Amino acid sequence: MSATDAPELGVDNYCFACGHANPKGLHLTFRFEGDEYICDFTPAREYQGWTDILHGGIVSTVMDEVMTRLLWERGISAMTVELTIRLKRPAPVGRPMTARARLASQRKRLYETEAELTLEDGTVAATATGKFLQVDAPQD
Repeated sequence: MSATDAPELGVDNYCFACGHANPKGLHLTFRFEGDEYICDFTPAREYQGWTDILHGGIVSTVMDEVMTRLLWERGISAMTVELTIRLKRPAPVGRPMTARARLASQRKRLYETEAELTLEDGTVAATATGKFLQVDAPQD
């Protein structure tokens, strides 16, 4: 995607993951702790796949969102171009969990991030890596 065909990114508070105006959304909230961007949440049963287990697509959504917003909060408008999720163990619905993201590297307009999802006892339920293309930068 070149800078000329990149979409203009807008925010209308209706994002499925973080938009508080979306009645069916996750309504995630975030904060920084040092260089890490953090999201604490307790998934509702409506987001289960197998009985009492958080759907893998929701795990992926949370991981993508925490990594994307890490960049957004640093003033970088970027879109996901590659997302790799490793599901290590079931994440139970109705139990607190934490997603943490950090910047791994940057080359021109391409940012690479890492994230992990931990259960309340610190067990890692999932890990992720993502590549994000900055869309508001001038063409090289």
